[in-house]
Formats: sequence, structure tokens, C-alpha cells
Amino acid sequence: QVQLVESGGGLVQAGGSLRLSCAASGRIISPNIMGWYRQPPGKQRSLVATITTGSNTNYANSVKGRFTISRDNSKNTVNLQMNNLKPEDAAVYYCYYSTGQAYWGQGTQVTVSS
Repeated sequence: QVQLVESGGGLVQAGGSLRLSCAASGRIISPNIMGWYRQPPGKQRSLVATITTGSNTNYANSVKGRFTISRDNSKNTVNLQMNNLKPEDAAVYYCYYSTGQAYWGQGTQVTVSS
């Protein structure tokens, strides 16, 4: 089992920045993929960004150039720096971990006011 604990969500004005963090614990296996997905109200959960143990990254087109994902393998943490936030970025953000089997955090709310 793997447990994921997120932090860093909140309310920000459009154009502002937030940093999300996620710490994984439990049966951590390398290599793995960690990342973030988001789910706006009434919509499906979708990819925001992922990063492999080797630091290969993948971003949704809608966040490229604004969001940066990073990780610390020694601490089993993943961060998401979100800059120039837009109202359409508002969602519950979920931390993700996978080595084939996927695990999810409980989610953290990001609200962007226009």
C-alpha cells in the first residue's frame, strides 16, 4: 500500500501562483511515476503533469509554460508550481503515484478568482 498526502491548495486571484506538494509513504517502489491530476466540478479527472523517477515530465497542453512539476526521490515527494493561474485551473487536484497500480491522494482544492 502507498499513502499520498497533499498540501498547498487554496484560493488565489487570477494571475497568481500556488505550490502543491505531495508526500508518498508506505511501499514505495522505484522506478515509479508521480504526478497530478485535476477534476473541476462536474467534469472528469484529467492529467495535469507527471514525472518519472528519472525526471522525465509530461504536461497537459493547457498548463505548459505555466506549471512546473518536480520531485525529490530521496523524500518521495512531488511538487507542482503553478504560475499565472487562470479561473479554468480551478479544481480539486489529486496526487498520483503508479508503478502499474495507481494510488491517489485525497485531493486538495484550488480556487482561482477572476
